Amino acid sequence: MTPATAPPLFESPVLLTGPWRSPRQMLNDQVYDGHSSIHDDATAEKLGFSGAPIEGPTHFSQFVPLLATLWGTQWFEKGCISVHYAAPVVEGEEAQASVQIASEGTRFADLHMVKRDGTTVLSGTASVGSDHPATEATTRMGKLRAPERLVILDQLKVGQVGAVRERVRMDFDQFLGEFYPFTLAQKLDRITEPIRWYEPDAGAASPWGAPIVPLEMISVLSNYTVVQAAGFAIRQPSIGLFLDQEIQLVRGPILVGTDYVLDREIVALGESRKTESYWVRTEIHDAVTDELVAVTLLHQGLLKDSYPDYPKD
Repeated sequence: MTPATAPPLFESPVLLTGPWRSPRQMLNDQVYDGHSSIHDDATAEKLGFSGAPIEGPTHFSQFVPLLATLWGTQWFEKGCISVHYAAPVVEGEEAQASVQIASEGTRFADLHMVKRDGTTVLSGTASVGSDHPATEATTRMGKLRAPERLVILDQLKVGQVGAVRERVRMDFDQFLGEFYPFTLAQKLDRITEPIRWYEPDAGAASPWGAPIVPLEMISVLSNYTVVQAAGFAIRQPSIGLFLDQEIQLVRGPILVGTDYVLDREIVALGESRKTESYWVRTEIHDAVTDELVAVTLLHQGLLKDSYPDYPKD
């Protein structure tokens, strides 16, 4: 990379584009609060979707080789990905990731993913370090209007924190419960972009001395205990989906087989014609030193049509 003080090598934007990939659906059997999720075909079709959406962060893996090309190991230690989900991908469809930066040496990039027909799957930003413009998710959160009336989420409040500090870890063969009914090893068999640092043997020789958790699985690490432990009361039965998401590594990467502690806080509430929604900020701390390792921001929408008792007026 050219030093920050030197002039850029390129005078026009740099565009990196990845190959077409067909991500796999791994949440067909997901269950929460005793009912199926939107990742079940029958449930999704009942709500007007063409099929069960593949979980949004699955698509993050397609960006990793592009961002590592830009920023090397810094991406795995201090990278931030921040996206708005625009349209779902169902199994069998192909998607392509692209990254654009203004010039070589820039620490901030725009992200885009499309399907074969040109439909935008997601858009957003990526960066390394803390010195960068506002991210996609934080910009969108800053434009929220206060909800007029909440029914499904009426028991939640901004500033509310998780009921306990949750202790979590991710091992290769660890079953992650009904919310994420697969293991890390099973995910690695289907991940769109295999990287040697994810694997048990080659990962032990990574720059960090241990296998690293894939970017998309950081979302799983920060969410697989939320139904049991967070204590955020959401009226049921209701079906949710991810609307915006951000993962920021502060002192990464996240390591396989390492204990972490999660601190959660509701930082915003929202409402649209079709959804009620809430934003949760989760800090991931090293369980031994309590140092902050990563921060996630997740905007989840609950579909009004999925809640049988939703007022019709």
